[in-house]
Amino acid sequence: MNKLKKIARSKTFLFLVLLIAFIYLNNTSFFAKPRNGEPLLLAHRGLAQTFAMEGIENDTCTAERIYEPEHPYLENTIPSMEAAFAAGADIVELDIKPTKDGQFAVFHDWTLDCRTNATGQAGDYTMAELKQLDIGYGYTADQGKTYPFRGRGVGLMPSLDEVLARFPEQSFLIHIKSNDPAEGEQLARYLASLPEERLSQLSVYGGDEPIASLQAKLPQIRAMSKASMKSCLIPYLAVGWTGYVPSACENTQLHIPEKIAPLLWGWPDRFLNRMDRADTRVIVVGGDGSDFSSGFDTPEDLGRLPSGYSGGIWTNRIDRIAPLYRDGT
Repeated sequence: MNKLKKIARSKTFLFLVLLIAFIYLNNTSFFAKPRNGEPLLLAHRGLAQTFAMEGIENDTCTAERIYEPEHPYLENTIPSMEAAFAAGADIVELDIKPTKDGQFAVFHDWTLDCRTNATGQAGDYTMAELKQLDIGYGYTADQGKTYPFRGRGVGLMPSLDEVLARFPEQSFLIHIKSNDPAEGEQLARYLASLPEERLSQLSVYGGDEPIASLQAKLPQIRAMSKASMKSCLIPYLAVGWTGYVPSACENTQLHIPEKIAPLLWGWPDRFLNRMDRADTRVIVVGGDGSDFSSGFDTPEDLGRLPSGYSGGIWTNRIDRIAPLYRDGT
C-alpha cells in the first residue's frame, strides 16, 4: 500500500513538473518567434500641451494646469496632428463630439467652459458656430496670471470630415467621449460611407454602450471598450497559458496598463505574437489603468518597457519619444 502511495505521489510530482515546464516553455519570450521592427507610436490628441496628472477627475479643467509651454500646439487640432505625424507618429488619437447640425467636432472636454470662450456643450452649437470659438482661451500655466494661447485658437476646432480629408493616408484612433449608444450609431453611419481601405486605417474606442452599438452596425471596424477588453483578457488570464486566444481577442484593440502587462501569459513577445495572429493591436499605456491618459513621455519612461519591446506605445509627447526610435538612437 505504501509503495502504491509512493508511486502515485511520484506520478503527481512528475505531472506537476511537466506541467510547469510546459507553461514556462509555452509562455517565455526567450523562445518566442523574433519580433523585428520598431514600436507602433500612438500620439494622444496629436501634439498637445501636457499637465500634471495627480488628482485628475472627469471634470478637472486640465487647461488650467498645463506645464510651461514648450511648443505652440493645441490638442485635437489639425496643426497638432501635422506636427505629430511629422515627428514620427504612426497613429493619432482624437476625441469627437456630436454637433447640433449632425456633424462630429474634434474636441475633448464634456463642456466648452474650460478651454474656450463659450459655455455649454458642443452639441448646443453647429459646426460653423464652434469654428468661431477660441479653443486656446482657457490655457494657463501660472494659475491665471497669463494665458499664452488666448486669441490664438479661433477657428482651430476641426470637424472629423476635415481631419480625414486633410490626412487621407494616415491612421487614427477615434475616441467617443460618452456612453451614449446613439453616438455609436451615428459614427457607424458616418464610417460606413468610407471605402474599406480607409476604414482599415481607423479604429474606435469609448464607452461600452456606444462601442456595442457601433459594432452591431459595423462589425468589421477595429473597436474597443472596457467591456470588450474584459471579455478578451479575463478568459485569456484563465487559459492563455495554453496558447489559446479567446475569440473576443480577435480584430480588436487592447490598451494594456504597464503594471498589468507582466501578468499576461507570454508577455511581452509571445503575447504580442498571439495578438498579431488574432489581428489585434496592443498599446501599452502608463500606470495601473486608473487613468488611461498616462503615457510614455520621456526617455526614462521608456526604460520601464521590456528590452526590445515592439508593440504599441501611448505617448503624450511624440516629439520627445519618436526621435528615440526613428533616429535609431
